[in-house]
Amino acid sequence: MPPVQTAYIVARQENGFGKVHPLQKGTRYSIGRAPTNKIILNDDLCSREHAEIHFTDGEWILRDLGSLNGSRLNGNPVRDEVSLAPNDNLQLGHSQFVFVEDLSELPGIPESSLGERLEIRKRMGTTRYGSIIPSSAVNNDSTIPETHRSERIIAVLYQLGLNMGAAETLEELVDVVLDGLLEGVHAEVGAVLAMKEGRDTELLAHRNRHAKAVTYHKVSGFVSAEVLSTKEAILAENIGSDPALRNRESLNELKVLSLICAPVIFESSILGLVHLYSTTMKHALSADDLEFALLVSRQFGIAWNQMKRRGALSGANKVLIDSLRLESELVGESPALKQIESQIRRVASTNATVLIRGESGSGKELVARAIHQSSPRRDGPFVCLNCAAITESLLESELFGHERGAFTGATEKMVGKFEAANHGTIFLDEIGEMPLSTQSKFLRVLEGHAFERLGGNNKIQVDVRVVAATNRALEEAVRAGQFRKDLFFRLQVVEIKVPSLRERITDVPLLADHFLKRFVNETGRKFKGFTDAALEKLMGYHWPGNVRELRNVIERAVALTLGPILDAPDIWLSTIDVESSGSHKPVFKPSSLEEMERKQILLTLVHTDWNKSKTAEILGIERSTLDRKIKAYDLKKDE
Repeated sequence: MPPVQTAYIVARQENGFGKVHPLQKGTRYSIGRAPTNKIILNDDLCSREHAEIHFTDGEWILRDLGSLNGSRLNGNPVRDEVSLAPNDNLQLGHSQFVFVEDLSELPGIPESSLGERLEIRKRMGTTRYGSIIPSSAVNNDSTIPETHRSERIIAVLYQLGLNMGAAETLEELVDVVLDGLLEGVHAEVGAVLAMKEGRDTELLAHRNRHAKAVTYHKVSGFVSAEVLSTKEAILAENIGSDPALRNRESLNELKVLSLICAPVIFESSILGLVHLYSTTMKHALSADDLEFALLVSRQFGIAWNQMKRRGALSGANKVLIDSLRLESELVGESPALKQIESQIRRVASTNATVLIRGESGSGKELVARAIHQSSPRRDGPFVCLNCAAITESLLESELFGHERGAFTGATEKMVGKFEAANHGTIFLDEIGEMPLSTQSKFLRVLEGHAFERLGGNNKIQVDVRVVAATNRALEEAVRAGQFRKDLFFRLQVVEIKVPSLRERITDVPLLADHFLKRFVNETGRKFKGFTDAALEKLMGYHWPGNVRELRNVIERAVALTLGPILDAPDIWLSTIDVESSGSHKPVFKPSSLEEMERKQILLTLVHTDWNKSKTAEILGIERSTLDRKIKAYDLKKDE
């Protein structure tokens, strides 16, 4: 038996509630942008692993996972863990949820106190047109419409379904629905209204059966309140035969003898109202008209929601593409950067493996993103993995995935980065830190061979372009036996060298302005720019942390400065290697050749853990020569 669902978090939307996420005791529900989460959010303000919900000690707990933009419960920041109570409001990035232990606890639409002298003749929540009626029942049920009416209704509904599916915009969809309603209902006037804040409505379109259009009269407040409260379609008739009632302003203006008002619903959310009315007995509305209007409204709700969802997905996709494009911008006008851009244009259209070299923080990932965005694979995934950030035992699982039970802690099947990047690009940062045990399998996949998930036996073939990056001298790692020579040559099909920021110091003002605009947009702070003194300070710094350090300096200044202009005192620079600040040349320290040789030999011995053969190979001297120098310099292993 499946476990009992004991609670829910329900997405809040502008027009009500959206997706329902059931919560079960004994399961931890991780929430965030990463596809490995139990609850995945398409929200650019959420972290990859943003928060989690679990049940412990008799209560449901919300825990923030150190997210960048934080989590809120009922408007208050969540510092660590908080317990949840029914109807608590959760905010994670842009996404908002309500927590309930039973869906009946969801807040409903308040009852209306409005009233009017209209008599409701019939209510309806379901319609017989919504299901196929056996032919044998037609002759036995007096409530079934006559044959000619049934055939006409079916023909109208069939054509209406085709036209609704072909509509490209909400305006087209509304026009199609109004045409279909006036085809199937005796009403003289039809209208579609959209729900706004609270119970307010907005008229989207109206239609009049007569050749000469007349003014549309808004639906009765009493009727619309009843429909919103009950979520049922209503057929109402005017009982204003009393002269006193006919003198009432609303009825006198409306002159309506019968009307239908039906909710346009998707799941539990009311998207709008369909309003139909007649002013003469000749076109009086009936229960059959009510059934038809209800059925069309239900179809309309599904089509309307699909159109809204398609629009939301298109908008989210545009934001994501713009965000990726922003992150892939290489900012600067220096010759060094122009050369990088030229290399990217030449290599992007190929499938060649690319090795990007450069110091930490110089922008290697931006170059990789630019290659992907400029390539025919731009519509495919761009998947990143930092080989230095994952332990040796888990790196193979991250790359190739694992099956459930493959090792201790593998409670679920996991798709690896290579599989996730199929038809796209995988970016492997710090490739020089990949363990030898993983390099051989990685090389086989790089050469086009299929692979298996850990603990699995199914062959997986992928089409992935590999872009790797390193700040290490891989040649030295190859000589030291720490990196496979065949893998090195396979990676170095195309090599791009990313210059350090001090090598393109003229780009600093452009980069600083770029980061300032970004953080102004993110924070809403008001800054006009930099003073000359601030720019001079930025230009005179040696930037050991490269572009990443510059980005952090500007972010800190925006966060702590009142504005409106960033001045030199607002620019905080690191004191690391401060002796060389203002100069791009290394600091000179007097030293004899003998001292330098002794220091280099000792450093190499320590690096090789006193493996003399390997040390001699690295230093380019004979083993016997190394022994003589160790003795001459009196070098000790514990030095």
